[in-house]
Amino acid sequence: TDLRPRADHAQVPAPARAGDGALVLPDGSIEGFVGGRCARGSVREAALAAIRDRSSVLLRVVPEDGGAFPDTPGARVVVNPCLSGGALEIFLRPRLPDPVVAVVGDSPIAAALAELGPPLGFVVDRDGEPSGATAVVVAVHGGDEAGAVRAALDAGVGYVGLVASPRRAASVLGPLGLTEQERERVSSPAGLDIGAAGAPEIALSILAELVQAVRREGLPVPLGNARRGADQASGADVPSVGAGRSAVSRCATCASSRA
Repeated sequence: TDLRPRADHAQVPAPARAGDGALVLPDGSIEGFVGGRCARGSVREAALAAIRDRSSVLLRVVPEDGGAFPDTPGARVVVNPCLSGGALEIFLRPRLPDPVVAVVGDSPIAAALAELGPPLGFVVDRDGEPSGATAVVVAVHGGDEAGAVRAALDAGVGYVGLVASPRRAASVLGPLGLTEQERERVSSPAGLDIGAAGAPEIALSILAELVQAVRREGLPVPLGNARRGADQASGADVPSVGAGRSAVSRCATCASSRA
């Protein structure tokens, strides 16, 4: 996971020029050049927030007087306190690993999860390996459900969905002796209550619950998972950007400048 900022627009006397770029890592370190010390601090802060929030940001670093730099609705604006002045417009786009959903079982619901998950941005692992997964869904229907739940919790998975009726869920979870914190990580019956009927709708309700957990509730998405391609896990080169074009990248978080 990383972020490659690139200056989209630079106004003299700012030291950066349109097309200058850098790599921002999750630890806040910056490799490359997108401006002087003052601009780097603003880029670092905004980049880390973009990685954390999994959202794109257009950062505008402007002098105190504002100057004649064109207004950009929706941009995050910070004041450049350095004496050199100048202004920069930097696009930050996170490119983070997609959440991995490990599915245990070969039931119709498991198959539906594998079909519906990828269009929603989930990597579905049919091997059910909990290590590095954002979520584990146990859809065994009569297999070793308790063992799968225990393995997922021991692996630190933040969401463990058990596809079962409330009565059967109680019989599966009761003997495990879960702590209060562990029980909070288990969702059973798994999925939002949308009146789902049939495997595809039940799978949809589970994925909807996962979207809500990731987007609104802060369910952590492990970074650098080895089950992804190298480009997704660690970022890839950003293509060069010509005047008047915005950057398109394949990195964790990208910042680009427009000429």
